Amino acid sequence: MKIITAKPKNKAQLKALKAFVKALKIEYSVEKSYNKKFVKKILEGKKQVRAGKGVQINVEDMWK
Repeated sequence: MKIITAKPKNKAQLKALKAFVKALKIEYSVEKSYNKKFVKKILEGKKQVRAGKGVQINVEDMWK
């Protein structure tokens, strides 16, 4: 069978979509997405590390 991806824009749409799918007895799963600002920060950090702007700390020195 085919997979359909729905992206509700708010909690009301999500609730309605879940009710609809349950009423039709269709198997579904809900995946949480990461905050876009958080993802942007992580990707920027990785980019900085690749550019040599990261700092490396030994585990033994972390708690000094």
